[in-house]
Amino acid sequence: MALRPVMVNIKAVDGPAVGRFWAEALGWTAYAAGATTYVGPGGRLVWPDPVVLGVDVVPVPEAKTATKNRVHLDLATTSAAHQAELVARLRVLGATPADVGQGDVPWTVLADPEGNEFCVLEPREVYRDTGPIAAVVVDCADPRAMARFWGEATDWTVHRVDDDQAALRSAHGGGPYLEFLRTPDKKTVPDRVHLDLLPYPGDDKAAEVARLHTLGAADLDLGQGDVPWTCLTDPEGHEFCVLAPS
Repeated sequence: MALRPVMVNIKAVDGPAVGRFWAEALGWTAYAAGATTYVGPGGRLVWPDPVVLGVDVVPVPEAKTATKNRVHLDLATTSAAHQAELVARLRVLGATPADVGQGDVPWTVLADPEGNEFCVLEPREVYRDTGPIAAVVVDCADPRAMARFWGEATDWTVHRVDDDQAALRSAHGGGPYLEFLRTPDKKTVPDRVHLDLLPYPGDDKAAEVARLHTLGAADLDLGQGDVPWTCLTDPEGHEFCVLAPS
């Protein structure tokens, strides 16, 4: 048994507006289904996709605090000109420069219209076939421990593990990486960005949740009430959800 990462969940006060921002930023389409705005390629909701991680923008009443998100997106570029053009276009769409202590680096740190940080990377060969999202990046204390948990929790393949960084990617190839970066800061508040995971057809969601508990996941109560998905945290407290098979 294993779970598939299928969505990057972003919380926003104005979900439709943030959904439109990310759709234009990624060159995808925003699709509204009730209160939630889904962002993905192809002009319609295709979920789950075997490779692409969609973006799922969910409205919440609380605005983002000044605390930096511990999960963010890295966007891929193909040339220095592409990087500059993308940064300029994102600024027009409502992105703003963000200082997270990065110093003098070749990538550009921005925030979406509600302050969710993300990076526009300089061209890197490793991300040449990821699509617009190069990686979902998670701050953590122990990348090796995160690689063990997420490698067993999902069907993604571990590509790199050391004391400072771990990287996983879909076994199908293509699509973004899931990366864990060692950082000194500690998690203090619930994040506004997290992953949604989905069982494969025929797999039992309750059994998958029980398996995650044995790996070190913990139950999470955010006041979600009676919903078809299950909210959990990984061993370092990063939130994620296990969705019900459709």
